[in-house]
Amino acid sequence: MKPGTVFYKMTGSGNDFVMFDGRHVQAAELTTGAITAVCDRRLGIGADGVGLLEPTDTDGVDFTFRFWNRDGTAGPMCGNGALCATRLAVLLEFAKPDSEVRFSTSAGVHRGRVVGDRSEIYLPDCPAPKPAPEVKTGPTEGRPTYVRPSVPHLVLTVPDVESVPVEARGPALRRDPALGAEGANVNWVSPRGDGSWKMRTFERGVEGETLACGTGAVACALTLASQDQISSPARLWTRSGLLLEVSFVTQGPTATSIRLRGEGRLVYRGILTSLLTDNPTSD
Repeated sequence: MKPGTVFYKMTGSGNDFVMFDGRHVQAAELTTGAITAVCDRRLGIGADGVGLLEPTDTDGVDFTFRFWNRDGTAGPMCGNGALCATRLAVLLEFAKPDSEVRFSTSAGVHRGRVVGDRSEIYLPDCPAPKPAPEVKTGPTEGRPTYVRPSVPHLVLTVPDVESVPVEARGPALRRDPALGAEGANVNWVSPRGDGSWKMRTFERGVEGETLACGTGAVACALTLASQDQISSPARLWTRSGLLLEVSFVTQGPTATSIRLRGEGRLVYRGILTSLLTDNPTSD
């Protein structure tokens, strides 16, 4: 990334991103080295991932949203990243205010809109969650469930997410052989006692716990619904203490009309003043 590049620091319930305008930044500039340098919390800007909003000629699509994890790997989709991209698309005039936004990702075309001070996205239909009994779980972790709302997730119900040693448990579960070569994000979810739920997530690509996970919230909601523990809409409290809301319709083996609402907030706009091409350290 060259000096003078404008960036947008955004947060979705504490899941934070550095976003770029694709009219001025090319995807080829976002090398693995540049991404890890940007995301470095000590020597860079600091973020869980990087997003790029690119113009598109596709009819009925306002922009293309490309996403990379903090380690430089490309992600097919990011729920909180998409909430932030929806907000930024209006600010950058890729889309009109008070209207639906349509954006393409490698996981398909998604829709979104800004609702007051929150963003909302609509996810494609998702196959129903399925048991993953081969996954090796701990004594307090409920039956493991696999579900893929645009990206793969493992969901585990526990008595209290606050007692889960996420950084210790996450790496092995995220790469459990039963999940295949790509692995999955890992979510732990527990009841709050008021009809809502608490969740924590170990994210692949970040390789650590994040303060929120949008598609993880969807995965938790669909899993709990498949176990007859909730009905739509579901309210999930993230590690940051902020709320994500998930609504859906279950039609046989498929979840449809999936909607995620949460924070998509611009924190600040900045300008790079030094060249970022490599990440000499790790946080």
